[in-house]
Amino acid sequence: MAPTMADGVKSGAAAPEKSWRFLVFYICFYGFMVQIRPGESFITPYLLDNNFTQDQVTNEITPVLTYSYMAVLVPIFLLTDYLRYKPVLILQSLSYLSVWLLLVLGSGSLVAMQLMEFFFGITMGARVAYSSYIFSLVSPARYQRMASYSRSAVLLGVFTSSVLGQLCISVGQVSFLTLHHTSLGFLSFSLLLTLFLKRPRRSLFFNRPREAAGALPSELDQMRPEPGRAAGGGPGRRLLAACKGSVLVRMLLELGRVARVPQLRLWSLWWVLNFAGYYLVIYYVHILWSDTDSSKVYNGAVDAASTLLGALTSFAAGFVKIRWALWSELVIGAITGLQAGLILLMYSTRNIWLCYVALVFFRGFHQFLVPIATFQVASSLTKELCALVFGVNTFLATILKTVVTIIVADKRGLGLPVRSQFQVYFGYFTVLAVAYFSGAAYTVVRHCRQSRFHSVPLATELRSPTEESEKAQSPEEDGVDGVRA
Repeated sequence: MAPTMADGVKSGAAAPEKSWRFLVFYICFYGFMVQIRPGESFITPYLLDNNFTQDQVTNEITPVLTYSYMAVLVPIFLLTDYLRYKPVLILQSLSYLSVWLLLVLGSGSLVAMQLMEFFFGITMGARVAYSSYIFSLVSPARYQRMASYSRSAVLLGVFTSSVLGQLCISVGQVSFLTLHHTSLGFLSFSLLLTLFLKRPRRSLFFNRPREAAGALPSELDQMRPEPGRAAGGGPGRRLLAACKGSVLVRMLLELGRVARVPQLRLWSLWWVLNFAGYYLVIYYVHILWSDTDSSKVYNGAVDAASTLLGALTSFAAGFVKIRWALWSELVIGAITGLQAGLILLMYSTRNIWLCYVALVFFRGFHQFLVPIATFQVASSLTKELCALVFGVNTFLATILKTVVTIIVADKRGLGLPVRSQFQVYFGYFTVLAVAYFSGAAYTVVRHCRQSRFHSVPLATELRSPTEESEKAQSPEEDGVDGVRA
């Protein structure tokens, strides 16, 4: 029987679908493999076993990670978009290799270990490349599925890496050095995978497709473009008008309007303040564990358990249905208060198992709020503005983290021992919790006073991810671009 036109259409549709599936598989496989670093959970014990003192690791080596991350964050953010992702992913893989080569070959040198932390900072700054890359290759209709698949692959990679490292140490009685050699082998394979990644033709800011550029005015009309920006005038006037009319400058101006929306301001502040405190605890907790009564090291098992709990709490957060405009401060305050209590438990006990459990729940509470904060911000903004807001929030968090590190941890500042540092972090989270509770009390009292006289809807009622999905499927409600005032 001769092939019909319908057969041709089916075969044509099957080819893109097959290509899409292979692309998803390869990107997720790469995201999984680049996380396989079984020696990462045991870097601190390895350094302490190589004749570095706890004070050196705390006050001279670890602070370099924060400084490096701050120094490279903005350049890498811009280069990621300008170079279209793949070169930065290759840079990340090369930096990972540099980290473990220095651990293996230069473990007796203080300068080498500081350089190792510098390269680790580059790998952290380059993480934005992978999270942005996955969206540059697929259509917007597939964003949600792609985000789900890629995040699952990364979490599975972290979990597998942590379990593998712990099994090698506890069951296989493998030395820390051998574990780092194993990590080096996995990272070499990850670099090979990076070389075969597809390089996108477009990016968010610098390499926009022509059709997107043509549609840009209608997409960003709400950003108050300057009237007559293409009008004539001198070269200086035309340059100024061109700058004011550019996408990036218009979005920077829009950040001021974003800051005036209460819910966006609250969750952005949470992102800045709590992320800074969270990573300070994560950076130094392995050093704190070395100051306990236990001779056994279960860092990998704890990292695996915290990753699993974080994945579960992140998933559960999508189904929480409350009036976020009314109860956000209370939820944030309660979780921040619990985190403060867990930090108090960490530094006040020398029982390693209590320290382990405290960290697992500390990370789990943080991961519960991350998807909520992401949704609360992202659901109200255009894609470009959303990327800029998260970039600014992360940069501000990094600045705050760096300032605290200089004052508290660096030997050129106070140079506090690790337990004293955790006392400072406890005070930091306690102050944040009090501030959030105060904001919650103010919001509830104001709402009660308003509702006593007449029914007044809250200014910006943002929904949970599940509710927003249901809203998007309803034909009775129109979507709104930009900030929902």
